[in-house]
Amino acid sequence: MVNTRTIDASVVSRMFLAGAKNLEAKKEWINELNVFPVPDGDTGTNMTLTILSAAGEVSKIEEMDMESLAKAISSGSLRGARGNSGVILSQLLRGFTRVISKYKELDAPILASAMEKAVETAYKAVMKPKEGTILTVAKEAAQRASAIADTSESLEEFFNIIFQHAEETLEKTPDMLPILKEAGVVDSGGQGLVEVLRGAIDGFYGKVVDYSSFTAPKGPTGITKISPETEKEIKFGYCTEFIILLNEPLTDEEVHAFKDFLNSIGDSIVVVADEEIVKVHVHTNHPGQAFEKALTYGALSRMKVDNMREEHQEKLIKDAERLAKEQAKEDRMRIPLKEHGFISVSSGEGLSTIFTDLGVDYLIEGGQTMNPSTDDMLKAIDHVHAKTIYILPNNSNIILAANQARDLTEDKEIIVVPTKTIPQGISAMISFAADLSGEENLEQMKEVISHVKTGQITYAVRDTRVDEKEIHEGDIMGIGDKGIMAVGGCLNDVALDTVKAMMDDESEILSVYYGSSAREEEVSALTEKLNELYPDCEIEVNNGGQPIYYYIISVE
Repeated sequence: MVNTRTIDASVVSRMFLAGAKNLEAKKEWINELNVFPVPDGDTGTNMTLTILSAAGEVSKIEEMDMESLAKAISSGSLRGARGNSGVILSQLLRGFTRVISKYKELDAPILASAMEKAVETAYKAVMKPKEGTILTVAKEAAQRASAIADTSESLEEFFNIIFQHAEETLEKTPDMLPILKEAGVVDSGGQGLVEVLRGAIDGFYGKVVDYSSFTAPKGPTGITKISPETEKEIKFGYCTEFIILLNEPLTDEEVHAFKDFLNSIGDSIVVVADEEIVKVHVHTNHPGQAFEKALTYGALSRMKVDNMREEHQEKLIKDAERLAKEQAKEDRMRIPLKEHGFISVSSGEGLSTIFTDLGVDYLIEGGQTMNPSTDDMLKAIDHVHAKTIYILPNNSNIILAANQARDLTEDKEIIVVPTKTIPQGISAMISFAADLSGEENLEQMKEVISHVKTGQITYAVRDTRVDEKEIHEGDIMGIGDKGIMAVGGCLNDVALDTVKAMMDDESEILSVYYGSSAREEEVSALTEKLNELYPDCEIEVNNGGQPIYYYIISVE
């Protein structure tokens, strides 16, 4: 029986990794608790990716102490944070580790203080905190910890009382948020936090947990195993891939010359070029030479080198990558900063083309099925060579990660435009005025997007009840800015009902972006019906190519 009054860094590490492991095991179940039954990777996935990023950093610590552990948890979760729930979890961890980093051992009063700091930090990160969420579960657990810290006879008693109170608070979340009660679920983020605490207590008791998934991989990954006989037959051992971001379009002669050079150092060559980029694949014994030649045409991106013989010549690879990164950085430094740059989250080839045509410099693939992390945002910011950079999250679940990236950036002005949907992002780009300041543009964009109504048409993945509507698995749903507007069995009927719910006397523009799974005849029929029903509206229909959502529809 565990009966102790203090824990050291090794125990805290064990508890944290056990909490991460338990959350990972429960992520799909937690996803099922989402109120809206859309086929998204959501709360469980976002929280898991966030905490596993931190767990990966913890696994790299060679000499465990509280300061190193706190830094690994804080920085790892901060850069890996995805979605609102992931960002909130990262802020809870960040606040908690700020306190524990100052001590070699932790007792109940220190742990209670750390929990209070965690809650304070997380609440500050959310502009309009809602009770009945992960924040409430964290707050109640911290308050209970503070109340019993001085009187608990052991950490065993301390942890068990806190966990029991967290579970009880979670069960009350439907009474705090009516939409949870209607759907018959507890808050998914709160459930995720409870699973972290449950795993942490298992770690405290020393239960055996397999942490192998947190071990950072060593050397190249994704390599096909080959026999020694086959290995001898391989003339060029390194599968080398990269993208060249061109300084200027290549002529046909230059493309041929580049291919001839690659032929001189390797085989299995694939070179695909357009006006802006060149995608390259080559098998060679000299990846560095391929990189160096490519750098004469532009900066490099997405570099990947696999040793097909599994002879891990890491120095050659690292030197080549370092050379490419240093050269790319020097190239960017030589180019004068432009005044304004734009980063947008997008999902679907058609939508990405629209954003690019409107002037977006860098697209982050993501959205409903996968929320980009804070680190994804930071990498995009580093890529855009501008004094002021506007970020369009285009999803309410990505705004916090964008804000976190903004706060971590010191050398550029970052403006997060709070776009919650793709149509809002498009309207914001259209409204940009180069002669206005960043703050003036932000206000103008916020004014414009406030008049954009969005409806998204998708399918239900389970039976539930939301907004007083009975929903069955396979039903088509029209989801608006504030809830579900239409449910039915026919795609176009639901789309029309959704449009009808959004239209009013001031509506002038109706835009439809059809997804990758929408059939041509359905799109044509919907377009014809919309023109018939709304002859006074300007109706635009575009191929968005987005997954999951048959249609994204906006009314302005």
